[in-house]
Amino acid sequence: MATNENLPPNVIKQLAKELKNLDESPPEGIKVGVNDDDFSIIYADIEGPAGTPYENGVFRMKLLLSRDFPHSPPKGYFLTKIFHPNIAMNGEICVNTLKKDWNPSLGLRHILIVVRCLLIEPFPESALNEQAGKMLLENYEEYAKHARLYTGIHAKPKPKFKTGAISESTTALNVDQTNSSALNADQKITAPGAALPVISVSPSPLAPITVMRGNGQDQPAVVAPVETGVAATTTTLRKEGGLAKAQADKKKIDARKKSLKRL
Repeated sequence: MATNENLPPNVIKQLAKELKNLDESPPEGIKVGVNDDDFSIIYADIEGPAGTPYENGVFRMKLLLSRDFPHSPPKGYFLTKIFHPNIAMNGEICVNTLKKDWNPSLGLRHILIVVRCLLIEPFPESALNEQAGKMLLENYEEYAKHARLYTGIHAKPKPKFKTGAISESTTALNVDQTNSSALNADQKITAPGAALPVISVSPSPLAPITVMRGNGQDQPAVVAPVETGVAATTTTLRKEGGLAKAQADKKKIDARKKSLKRL
């Protein structure tokens, strides 16, 4: 599952959309794969264009996206050894699209197509492999011979990327982002150590209580109001006052009876 901690959320969302589009509608001669642990590394297998010394070869490359992508261009590297003026011995790719001609609006599709076109039309004037650049300018046949030799040895067909892998990864990524957003929202609402609000619900004095009857059906039974708080206190005082008055009246009646007996 992709973690993608190296990229901001808005870039991840756009990247997932582009990768899914590339998987469903790949450019000619290009197949894209992803690193399930980090979407900032994009892999691609590029088929050698017909009519070039790279024909019948499959060249694996990768794009490294920095945290400030797309404001800064990705870095491109060939992982398959290749004899080419614009590709260094360590695999680094030199093309203006990834340097001075970079524009944040350029997508992954455009980058990959430009790299494949580089195999059709090299630029020896800005060579990273000086031997290949010099050979291309001075003796094309010799250059093509070397390029074909490298292609035959190193650019053999690679194990294909898993079918639907990008769709699965982008789906997992969207779920991760959704879960992460929900978790962040929960953390904002409930800060660590914060007291949760306590809701006190007083029973309604006329709330029915459900009881079971013999026929197995629930029937509501109305319970007499329960007096609480000030009302209960007032009722109690009234009852006590009435009791005291009754006792006083009884004493008066008893006194009168005694007086009558004396007469």
